[in-house]
Amino acid sequence: MEALARRFEEHRPHLRAVAYRMLGSIGESEDAVQEAWLRLSRSDSSAVDNLGGWLTTVVGRICLDMLRSRTTRREEPLTGEDGRIRLPDPVVTGLAGIDPENEVLVADSVGIALLIVLETLSPAERLAFVLHDLFAVPFDEIAPVLGRTAASTRQLASRARRRVQGAAPDQDRDLERTREIVDAFLAASRGGDLEALLDLLDPEIVARSDGGTLRPGLVRRGARDVASQAIMFARFAQAAQPVLVNGFPGVLSRAADGSPLSLMAFTVRGGRITALDILTDPERLAVLTAGTPTG
Repeated sequence: MEALARRFEEHRPHLRAVAYRMLGSIGESEDAVQEAWLRLSRSDSSAVDNLGGWLTTVVGRICLDMLRSRTTRREEPLTGEDGRIRLPDPVVTGLAGIDPENEVLVADSVGIALLIVLETLSPAERLAFVLHDLFAVPFDEIAPVLGRTAASTRQLASRARRRVQGAAPDQDRDLERTREIVDAFLAASRGGDLEALLDLLDPEIVARSDGGTLRPGLVRRGARDVASQAIMFARFAQAAQPVLVNGFPGVLSRAADGSPLSLMAFTVRGGRITALDILTDPERLAVLTAGTPTG
């Protein structure tokens, strides 16, 4: 059993990455991986030729069940059964870089924008796309998990791929340039410079906020509306510190006592901000930013 546990730990980072893309929740991902270990410990592992592949499909099945058990499928992205906005869990790290524990979680530029689109897929579409497109699992291995044929599973992944490509195009990979744009956004917000903000924002920008159960979130669209809102909440920009959110430049604002106030994730494409996702839920912020350097 000790030898089996060591082998499982070797695969844990990969399994967390699979579960995170499936669920968009760090806590639920840990639960899914732990359930995979329980199933492995109760199985005859000697009959498993490819432990990594076996565990990947097991985690996929567990996540599929978890998605299906959620009380409702969202008709609108990120809208829960109570009608409020809920953003996927961001991975927050300091500017020194992503720690090894979380590096695999956000590999391949899995930003908030992609996770948001994945939230709009059906559980079956999400499984087919995540396992095949993001982790190269063959369709004939995914099909039994879904109870479908390989051809049907291929169609699911294809449909999901079209939706992802249409709604979450690749964001700019030049992190230094992206940081400059984020810094310019903060400077314009602090200074109340509406025109400067409009120059930085894509005309069709979408801004989403998640304030938790006691602070209903909302969605704003269009550069002028988002720019006006940024100026109104310039107090967050005053106390902002640069961080990495899923490996991309973001901003964490703290109160005077060091407690987190808000986390902003930016999606930049073509040199303009196309999406702004803001988490102000105090409970989630406290957990997700724990250990992030201050200052």
